[in-house]
Amino acid sequence: MNEVSIKPDFKDIKYATGKRKKAIAKIWLKKGSGKIFVNGKNYEDYFKRSNHKMQILKPFEVTNQSTSFDVKCNVKGGGHTGQAGAMVHGISKALLQFDSTLKSTLKKEKLTTRDSRAVERKKYGHKKARRSFQFSKR
Repeated sequence: MNEVSIKPDFKDIKYATGKRKKAIAKIWLKKGSGKIFVNGKNYEDYFKRSNHKMQILKPFEVTNQSTSFDVKCNVKGGGHTGQAGAMVHGISKALLQFDSTLKSTLKKEKLTTRDSRAVERKKYGHKKARRSFQFSKR
């Protein structure tokens, strides 16, 4: 019974949360080979649109580290656009935990701040948030 149990090394894993619209992304970042998993799937299978895929890779491309980190992400709420934005926010926050000197480059691209824009609520007497019903004089 001299079996040695192999436990994952949590010393080099960084955790961050990202938010966008109604989406919340929990990000675990570790040194690796550039694999990105979203809710147990590869990110290319999870996100079908190419602009979402490019958006997720942007923090790595800006910092020239596209193949040096592995990402595991659990994302919930919102649609695909909000989820991709939440992932970008979380990935850039986790990258800052690894190397705080990247802050100026990520901040220049506006990746560290949460995008607080959300859908405006519908008002009564209106068709949508600002669109009124058609006015008829007679």
